[in-house]
Amino acid sequence: MQLNWDDMRTVLALVRCGTLAAAGDDLGVTYTTVARRVTRAEKALGQPLFERHPEGYVPMPLARDLAVAAEGMEREEHQLLRRVTGKDQTLSGRLTLTAPQLLIQAQLAPVLKRFIDLYPEVELVVKASNDLLDLNRREADLAIRISSEPGETLIGRQLTAQKSACFAAPEVAEAAARSPEAPLDWVLYTHHKAPPKVAWAIHPNSRVRARFDDMVALKAAAEAGMGALRMPVFLGRTSPALVPLRHLATMTYAPIWMLTHKDLRQSRKVAALKELLVPWFRKNAAIFTEL
Repeated sequence: MQLNWDDMRTVLALVRCGTLAAAGDDLGVTYTTVARRVTRAEKALGQPLFERHPEGYVPMPLARDLAVAAEGMEREEHQLLRRVTGKDQTLSGRLTLTAPQLLIQAQLAPVLKRFIDLYPEVELVVKASNDLLDLNRREADLAIRISSEPGETLIGRQLTAQKSACFAAPEVAEAAARSPEAPLDWVLYTHHKAPPKVAWAIHPNSRVRARFDDMVALKAAAEAGMGALRMPVFLGRTSPALVPLRHLATMTYAPIWMLTHKDLRQSRKVAALKELLVPWFRKNAAIFTEL
């Protein structure tokens, strides 16, 4: 009896994800490949690993045992590859960066352009996401995160502090400044319970008109005049259809961090990108803190 690493890794992904499609996305293969590998592993072991249900795959005890063993093998693999990458002093090959999509769109794209111009042999892969990608699993080599708790297991530095402010379409902002006692409509991010406290103090008749789970949609709603919103100063600066409610104070917002795994701190490619990002944020700190 023999199991190959691809099959064990596939069992682990299916235990983690629960469905063929999700496991395939995690591994970068098709769901049919996941199904074929799981079936191959079951044939090699002579017993089933999962209960098949319409809503997904439920791991049996043997699958969970295999997943534990595969996790240990995976950690060793990632550790070895991180160390190899960390010793790489070339300025060629792949470098993966993860950063929030709106931060790239609003500010960082020119910095990344400068990087690829300077180092044409580096294949820059950018994962534009707010998801906290796992640097231990090598999902990225360098991460830029907006967070008050960036991660204790990583090597990092704070690039800049941040402020947020209240913005609205010009007619909404003018009406709010002119008549604080009048009702002021707001659009909120889904997880925010109420408008900012600085707004309640001046606009006691504030009312929530809609909630959105995406900042791009939230901005569009504010631009259409649905109401005011709170967002980071750097984002408001690049929203020409919105103006700040200047009679409302700015508020503290989560800072921006640059993070990498300790095994990659000697990588020349990682260092080269850091050497562009750090001075750029130092020079442009006001973009993130001042209206």
